[in-house]
Amino acid sequence: MSDKNCRPALADKDAPVADAEVVFVGYPVWWYREPSIIDSFLEAYDFSGKKIVPFVTSGGSGIGPEAPARMREITGAEVDAGMRFPADASAESLKSWAENL
Repeated sequence: MSDKNCRPALADKDAPVADAEVVFVGYPVWWYREPSIIDSFLEAYDFSGKKIVPFVTSGGSGIGPEAPARMREITGAEVDAGMRFPADASAESLKSWAENL
């Protein structure tokens, strides 16, 4: 995580991104940023004309402005500010949030 240029290899490159208009990207926040594997994922697909919506979990830090800005820089896509959820977030709260975007 200290090397922001690190790109771990993806085990699978078959995510159904091509047909999506909105792509939800979930991850645990690591000191206000996404894990490097998320950057690998974002670089592996074409996000042209798509909207990326980050959602995160964290024991303390929020999503911060850096992660959405970096996602925008990597993909060129529209990136939502995203939302942080506690570890005990209910399925209903996640569904309600997603439906109200």
